[in-house]
Amino acid sequence: MKSFLEWFKAGTKVKRWIFLIVVGITLTCYAFMQVLTRDSVIVKDVVKIIIEFALGFLFIIIGIIFIQKRNLEILIEANDGDSEKGKKAKVNIKSLIFNRKVYDEGPKIVVIGGGEGLNMVIRGLKKYTNNITAIVTMSEYGEFPSNSRQILDTLPLNDIKGSISALSDQEVLMSKLMNFNFKDDTLKGLNFGDIYMLAMSEIYDNISEAIRKSTKVLNITGQVLPVTLDEIKICAELADGTTIERKSKIVETVSEKIETINRVYISPSNCRPAPGVLEAIEDAEAIIIGPGSLYTNVLPNLLVKNVAKKIKETKTIKLYISNIMTEPGQTDNYSLSDHIKAIHSHVGRGIIDYCLADTSDLIPEYVRKYNMEGSDIVELDSTNVTAEGIKLIKRDLSSSRNGVIRHDADKVAKIIMELICNELRFRDLQNDTEYLLIDSVLKSQKKYLAKQAKKSNKAKRVIKNQEPRAKHREKRTSKFAEKYKDRVQSIQNSDAKTIENKKVAEKSNKIEEKIVSKKNAEKLNKMEEKNISKREKINPKKKVKSNKHINS
Repeated sequence: MKSFLEWFKAGTKVKRWIFLIVVGITLTCYAFMQVLTRDSVIVKDVVKIIIEFALGFLFIIIGIIFIQKRNLEILIEANDGDSEKGKKAKVNIKSLIFNRKVYDEGPKIVVIGGGEGLNMVIRGLKKYTNNITAIVTMSEYGEFPSNSRQILDTLPLNDIKGSISALSDQEVLMSKLMNFNFKDDTLKGLNFGDIYMLAMSEIYDNISEAIRKSTKVLNITGQVLPVTLDEIKICAELADGTTIERKSKIVETVSEKIETINRVYISPSNCRPAPGVLEAIEDAEAIIIGPGSLYTNVLPNLLVKNVAKKIKETKTIKLYISNIMTEPGQTDNYSLSDHIKAIHSHVGRGIIDYCLADTSDLIPEYVRKYNMEGSDIVELDSTNVTAEGIKLIKRDLSSSRNGVIRHDADKVAKIIMELICNELRFRDLQNDTEYLLIDSVLKSQKKYLAKQAKKSNKAKRVIKNQEPRAKHREKRTSKFAEKYKDRVQSIQNSDAKTIENKKVAEKSNKIEEKIVSKKNAEKLNKMEEKNISKREKINPKKKVKSNKHINS
């Protein structure tokens, strides 16, 4: 009884809908009463009774809908103690509805990759479920170990530490802690994250178990698993047969030789997956691959023994998130289908079912900066992608801030969850706790993203107004051309002026060269004439003979 009365405390936002239902029932009963008690009615009375009945019935329906919605919100608030709402919600609803943490029953999702791309996906997904498994590489791909690694003799843990930070509720603080380098003379050069992992590995005598237990000790959402415990390095073979065995040399060598990467492979090639990796893939409801550097973050994970094979065998959602921009020295001039073909050529087909690609309006000035660094927008060649047997999903996924174009974690997570919801609907599981949770969070996220989109559009308009507009417009074929014609034209005009100035300078140089050469020729002619006149004075007969020769 005490738990039931807590529903009516201030802040639960339930009483208003109960009151609305009561008002609806009263209006409906009043309308029925008038029909039963009156001997005769006129048209005016009939209209009044119908309106009262309709309003009463409408109030009852609205009240029931919103009280059910509020029930689910209270369930989430009471079980999500880390959220702002959860801190305010002190209703003991667990005894009435649910006595386990809701997010623990969220979908099981495996994210495969490395670097900032993988952390971005994790950052968005942790708002929907606790069952996230990040599978990352534990290698520096042949790079020289840091001072901390050399002193402590630890394995490379950069991607592990990044994923742990991304899964934490206090991401910024956790990132600072994991990447903190001591400045004290005694511990100078040592990294806290390396020291912590070394201590955990000595406690459990196993680095894989140490990483698994760290997720509980640090109270983070989900778990992080190294794809293999063997320290691997990535090797790249170029189209001309050149082999590169260090990551830092790949971009440099490709740029110098102007060659494309033919294939990549890991050394040793027979490295085994770490404990728990294959099991996590088998149990997953969705497997996310990428985004990230195709040849140094995505493929190395898939090349580990049995990982790609296990992904192919699963009958779950397999989604590849495409990069927004190409990467200099790795994927120069790659279209979306080129990325997918590269994956298929290394691990075979059947590893990707869906491909998520960005179609947002990118700010031309930001794209220009990437162009100057050798990157370009990944071309969405839809026909070639579908020819590879992939279902292409085009959405607005990016956000541009401070001159940097990145995937938006919330937008990406929303698409992933919508795919999972569609799968649950297909299996007729709309009443399942997992579906109800995802659907509820999706609704709130859609409202949040709509507000963010308005702010983003305002920011883009401000940037647009600050740029000078071109008087003449030229056609430019790109996905953001229609919206940013003026600024694209301004950029093109500045480039055209630069080229024109170069041409003018080249012409002036040529004219100067001609003038100089003409003067030199005139000097030579004068010198030749002087020499001839001297020879004629010395030997006049020779001149006559010469003239005869010319006449003949």
